[in-house]
Amino acid sequence: MEYVNYVIIALFLFLLIQRIVPTKGVRHISTAQLKDELKDKNKQFVDVRSPGEYKGKHIREFQNMPLHQLAQKCEKELSKDKEVVVICQSGMRSQKASKILKKSGFTKVTNVKGGMSAWS
Repeated sequence: MEYVNYVIIALFLFLLIQRIVPTKGVRHISTAQLKDELKDKNKQFVDVRSPGEYKGKHIREFQNMPLHQLAQKCEKELSKDKEVVVICQSGMRSQKASKILKKSGFTKVTNVKGGMSAWS
């Protein structure tokens, strides 16, 4: 019985670490660096927050594509030939979004650290 407890704890820790560890091949930038990137017309900017959050405050260059819809929408609405820059409120959802995009075959993915909370 004790063995089962160790397996459960190990599995829990593994899953927790999987959520925290950054996705391989994803670039991370600060909001200060983002200001320079916004001028680049060869990049796609995606805000994965809810429509309500997006409506409240957003960066003009970003299109809203809520995280729960990203897997379906990214194939139709984004080009795999261009870099995708992802933002959310704090950086957690955009990190998940980065994983979804990488799994969908996007090779150039950038996550904005700190998200809209760090944007001034």
